Amino acid sequence: MTKNWSASEVEAAVQDYFQMLRAEMEGQRVNKTAHREALRERLDDRSNGSVEFKHQNISAVLMERNLPYIAGYKPALNYQRLLLPEVVDAYLEAHPDIWELFEADTRAVPKLPSITDLLSRVEDAPARRERRVSIGETRASYVATGVDYLSLEASNAQLGELGEQFVISLEKARLISLGKESLADKVEQVSDTIGPSAGFDILSFEADGSDRYIEAKTTKYGKQTPFYVTPNELRFSERNAARYHLYRVFGF
Repeated sequence: MTKNWSASEVEAAVQDYFQMLRAEMEGQRVNKTAHREALRERLDDRSNGSVEFKHQNISAVLMERNLPYIAGYKPALNYQRLLLPEVVDAYLEAHPDIWELFEADTRAVPKLPSITDLLSRVEDAPARRERRVSIGETRASYVATGVDYLSLEASNAQLGELGEQFVISLEKARLISLGKESLADKVEQVSDTIGPSAGFDILSFEADGSDRYIEAKTTKYGKQTPFYVTPNELRFSERNAARYHLYRVFGF
């Protein structure tokens, strides 16, 4: 049976994770394999898979605090709830400069990617999960600034605009692949022509010409990053459930 990670091992993993996260937010290339091998030398005979999973646990802790995380480490929510959150919070408290990196990263706008085969980039939605409140932690989660950085990213209008342009290109490619070029020409960015009152972002079409209502939610972070909906968006989705589609543009 695999033994639990010690406090010193968790601290080493958290330090290594934040080194990689800082480097990514500063635009540097990160060699995750080299980081993993160097970290293993500081641990008690942990396998590559065990180290990978611990990094995924750290992503989960950051995601639950609405903080940026390394997209390459899919959040894994099954972690030591009495130890790992405290170590992550202690790191954040001891390194207040990281909050400036968080804010700069959420405000930064990437370039619209140039992709030839758009339809190949479509993935299945992540498994649904309920938002839960942890009751076993020994202290409150530490968020020094009181800023919800995922909400800040969600309010980045330029990022949202680029995500919508990406989805429009995707929809046009989908319709053209179905032999519906005339419908592809009619795809409309409703968020621009009507505005938020519409309750959705993009008007597209099914192969039979019926309407497809699309809400686009864009993030630079991972597939499982939480997103926000407005009351109007929620009402519209409920009233038009049969034709409503939510597109999560991630890793943008």
